[in-house]
Amino acid sequence: MAGAAAEQRRLATVVESWLGRPVLIIGDAMLDEWRFADSDRLCREAPAPVLTLRRRISAAGGAANTAVNVAALGGRAVLVAPVGADVAGDELHDCLDRAGVWDRTVNQPGRPTPVKRRMLAGNQILLREDSGGPHDALEPDGVTRLLTALTCATEELRAAAGGEAPTLVVCDYGLGALPAPVRAWLVEQRERYATVALDAHDLADWRGLAPTVVTPSFAEATRLLARAGGATRPSAGAGLHLEHPDSDPADGPSELTVGAAPGGAHANEVLAVATPDPTHGDRPGPVGEPTPGEGRVAFTGDGLSVTGTGVTVNSEAGEGVDRAVLAESRLAELRAHTGADVVAVTLDTEGAVVGGADGEPRRSHSTPVPASHAVGAGDAYLAAMTLALAADAPLPTAAQLAQLAATITVSDTGTCVCRREDLLAALDQPTGTSGHPALVGADELDAIVADHRDAGRSVVFTNGCFDVLHRGHVRYLEQARALGDLLIVAVNSDGSVRRLKGPDRPVNPVEDRSALLAALSCVDHVVVFEEDSPAALIEAVRPDVYVKGGDYPPELVPEAPLVRRLGGQVRTLGYVPDRSTSAIIERIRSHSQDPGPDPSSHGQDRQLDPSHGQDRQADPSLSSRTRAS
Repeated sequence: MAGAAAEQRRLATVVESWLGRPVLIIGDAMLDEWRFADSDRLCREAPAPVLTLRRRISAAGGAANTAVNVAALGGRAVLVAPVGADVAGDELHDCLDRAGVWDRTVNQPGRPTPVKRRMLAGNQILLREDSGGPHDALEPDGVTRLLTALTCATEELRAAAGGEAPTLVVCDYGLGALPAPVRAWLVEQRERYATVALDAHDLADWRGLAPTVVTPSFAEATRLLARAGGATRPSAGAGLHLEHPDSDPADGPSELTVGAAPGGAHANEVLAVATPDPTHGDRPGPVGEPTPGEGRVAFTGDGLSVTGTGVTVNSEAGEGVDRAVLAESRLAELRAHTGADVVAVTLDTEGAVVGGADGEPRRSHSTPVPASHAVGAGDAYLAAMTLALAADAPLPTAAQLAQLAATITVSDTGTCVCRREDLLAALDQPTGTSGHPALVGADELDAIVADHRDAGRSVVFTNGCFDVLHRGHVRYLEQARALGDLLIVAVNSDGSVRRLKGPDRPVNPVEDRSALLAALSCVDHVVVFEEDSPAALIEAVRPDVYVKGGDYPPELVPEAPLVRRLGGQVRTLGYVPDRSTSAIIERIRSHSQDPGPDPSSHGQDRQLDPSHGQDRQADPSLSSRTRAS
């Protein structure tokens, strides 16, 4: 027991060490939409269930979900990706804002945001509708703007990390976000990133990147081996071989046949391939249905066969042959073909096989769950593996934490996100940052900040009136919190607000304003100050990052010289359009003076009522944003 507790503490130390680690994620961002319905009858027109929609949720998917997982695990996540100027894009932006991801996506008018829509009844997925894909290619101007955003985000992260080279995560799922010019730029600029993680459906597109770690699925790994041209050699010591057809079918990826080595007990067995190959005559089709859209591997009903894009594995063809054994036998080749230091072959519900330079394979296991519970679990695995390696954790430790992060996210239907608190809780470690209360006095700040700095945490400081707390405030504070490990918010006293805003302000007393701020999960401590300037508090806190709201450059912030003299950085964060305390107060006043709609006009006046118009604007599916490009 003592040994297990010590091991958990060691793993938790790694989780703590990656707090604030700068990570740039680039790739195919998409929106996951989940529609939960009830069904108790069939329709008359066809033998199909009649569905009554009960609930709809949206979540970040693909590269966006990897960024959300990095942020949730405690990293400093920045996402660069093309996103459509559409409703799905607006919802995706909102998902990123809520997660505290630095949203550096680039609007691509005319190119839809990729969406995966799932309809469920009784937690069973009945159908999935996909929109957006590789046929929606980026225009040359879009590629240029994406490269500009990538360059700026890299420098932004480096500056925020005090000159430290950021970590890069590439998520290439074949949806067109990473065309050849972007891939070439990343290969050419490889030295700008300390750790590079690659998750790609087609690893052959990334020759020359020299990633730190690649995380292919079993299907992606076998496809790479086939295309590398070395797939017909027997595997030393494993008794397995891969046969590759003489030519790839024109309509899909490479085909592989997996079975016993020549001369083995089952060498004469005929194995199925996913698509008939005319150069090999008629062959039986695969048992089960391949998943070409996903490029993943799935078990068939008999539990013996596994099919995927261009890959069929039948365990009857070799006694004791399974995917883990095959993956272990080819780790060295996968490292050679990808140029990666570490290869982690993910095996869905079977866990993963991981290999590094020492040639020692590591096997991790997972608990089988329904497929609807595991959507995005690979993103959690990738995020934790990347953060652990970026924090210089040993490979066995990184593999353990990555598998744990993926496993604890699959408890329910939906897109998987692993939070740092969940990971620490799974390790039986405390998740609080300190024993200090959220609401503190100015005289307590010295001791509080000292405790956090002793624990190696960076401090972010901001201040304001926060009179009528609204969505713009929340987004601003979430973004501020993402800049470090601890967020201290200084609130102007009532007297200070009156001097700054006029005699009719504040609307809410400081007790209410500070209590609401302290209730936000992104805020660690709240302190009230009487002065018109927070200079005295800045002197006491000596923040690593000082944040102000506004669209002006940091040089125009009055407190900037003081913060820089104390060794800190100054950041300005733009406000959410049409969200301000003054605007809300004005709408309330206008509404109170409105005599009310004419009953004979029914819903027409409601549509023109400014308060109802604001409600429509607050709906994420209807919001309109302006994105810097």
